[in-house]
Amino acid sequence: MAARIRRLALLAACAWVASAAHASESVWEALRTPGAVVVLRHSYAPGGFDPPDSRLDDCSTQRNLDENGRAQARRVGEAFRQHGIEVGAILSSPRCRCLDTARLAFGRVEAWEPLQGALADAARRQRQVAEIERRIAAHRTGPPLVLVTHGTVVTDLTGLSIRMGGFVALRRAADGSRAVAGQLYID
Repeated sequence: MAARIRRLALLAACAWVASAAHASESVWEALRTPGAVVVLRHSYAPGGFDPPDSRLDDCSTQRNLDENGRAQARRVGEAFRQHGIEVGAILSSPRCRCLDTARLAFGRVEAWEPLQGALADAARRQRQVAEIERRIAAHRTGPPLVLVTHGTVVTDLTGLSIRMGGFVALRRAADGSRAVAGQLYID
């Protein structure tokens, strides 16, 4: 009986690995589709929120990536290169942890205010999400548009809650709509 249980557990583990590998490959395949979008949550930054006195113009006042987060960001970029994914425009929240994630992963970035989110201001949050959605809708061809942002913005855009260093791939359908092709976490 114990041998049968171990065998079933091994089969289940193999099926999970095969399923995860297939899901991973489908995400990379989706990113090869013209007009794809990557919504990347910044890499690991210890803590929960920026201090109340943080300023956009001074990284020392913000919550930032630690060495693990910086290494993770480099692995994100390496994963894209290993899968042959060349990216297009890279837009980021102006928060330093997002800008640093983008620079370490892709070597370049453009700060874009709507991607910083607005937890305490519902009307502003709605306006920002609408602006991001317009930018996504306008991206119709070419390599993936990369948006580096925060967990709440990822959830607002996709309905998914992902870990720091994870990303959601959006595929453009023939009718112009967007669908979540999948998500990946780069450890």
